[in-house]
Amino acid sequence: MALPTPSFDGIGIANLPNQRHKIVAKRGAHFTIMVVGESGLGKTTLINTLFSTELSPPKNYNKRHYKQLDKLTEVEIIKAELEERQFKVKLTVIDTPGFGDYVNNRDSWLPIVEFIDDQHEAYMRQEQQPQRHEKTDLRVHACLYFIRPTGHTLKPLDIEIMKRLGTRVNLIPVVAKADTLTQNDLFTFKQRVREVIAAQGIRIYTPPLDADDENAEHARVLIDAIPFSIIGSTEDVKTPDGRVVKGREYIWGVAEVENESHCDFKKLRSLLIRTHMLDLISTSEDLHYENYRQTQMETRKFGEPKVKKLDNPKFKEEEEQLRKKFTEQVKSEEARFRQWEQHLIAERDRLNKDLEMAHSAIKQLEAELENLQVGYGRAGTGRR
Repeated sequence: MALPTPSFDGIGIANLPNQRHKIVAKRGAHFTIMVVGESGLGKTTLINTLFSTELSPPKNYNKRHYKQLDKLTEVEIIKAELEERQFKVKLTVIDTPGFGDYVNNRDSWLPIVEFIDDQHEAYMRQEQQPQRHEKTDLRVHACLYFIRPTGHTLKPLDIEIMKRLGTRVNLIPVVAKADTLTQNDLFTFKQRVREVIAAQGIRIYTPPLDADDENAEHARVLIDAIPFSIIGSTEDVKTPDGRVVKGREYIWGVAEVENESHCDFKKLRSLLIRTHMLDLISTSEDLHYENYRQTQMETRKFGEPKVKKLDNPKFKEEEEQLRKKFTEQVKSEEARFRQWEQHLIAERDRLNKDLEMAHSAIKQLEAELENLQVGYGRAGTGRR
């Protein structure tokens, strides 16, 4: 029997997106963002700028410190609840003070990677419990990795940590303090960073590109801007033409945060909040968390505790390789130091010889002067 033809208004399937919108609007969203980079690159300033300084008042968040074992890098958690047009977002910011700030940064990435893995582990554990309605979820949805604007390329530490982060989280590289480079230098630097990312096989988050999507052109613009150049500032400054903007004031003019000819801040904010927040959340859930869950389920029995990394043969092998590499670097530095020390000793001996020769010359001149004075005195006595 043939089904009756629906009216021109349809049967209502097209209203499903509206239903989804109502559900999301009622529940709100939970978004966790991690910032990784050396101190002084403006991580906190950028977060405050992104969310219009909603994080600044102490009453809006609780602040806690988590030290991972004895590592130099710490993990700091900041929580806030933001609201715009009756839509609420529970925001969690994970900061990593201490990363890359020490002479020996060999293991500075470990607390960061362990924290991300531990959040997947904690969530998976909660899913295995009979009661699952009160789950605590600190899984990271986006990780902003701050690159120092050297104008050269990525450092070995940058490559090491980005490789490890890219397989665990939606990694978004950003060039910090873009106003310290000229536009030409910034363009060249971003191109070099892209080349290293491609050559090293570093996985970064790229917005989904669907030809049928009306936002496809915007997604291409975002992809072309990676790594995003950013200027962070919560201060109002006045431009030469009389406008009041967020930015930084210099002798030569004003670097505007939201001016797309100055930096990519608006593109980054659009990616994180306006256009791709839900995609970042779903990607974390469907890709990164599922990869972790599948790996753990394949390597251990249900309910079995997680294997400590120190007991993992693969980790031991990796640690041994890093130890050998570190030992080789130490030997190389020691050899360079010995060579430098020998050079200093040789230079010291040469200077001592020059000094002895100078002293001998002075003594000889003093003796000659004394002889001249004695001879002059005798000559004077003979005339009298």
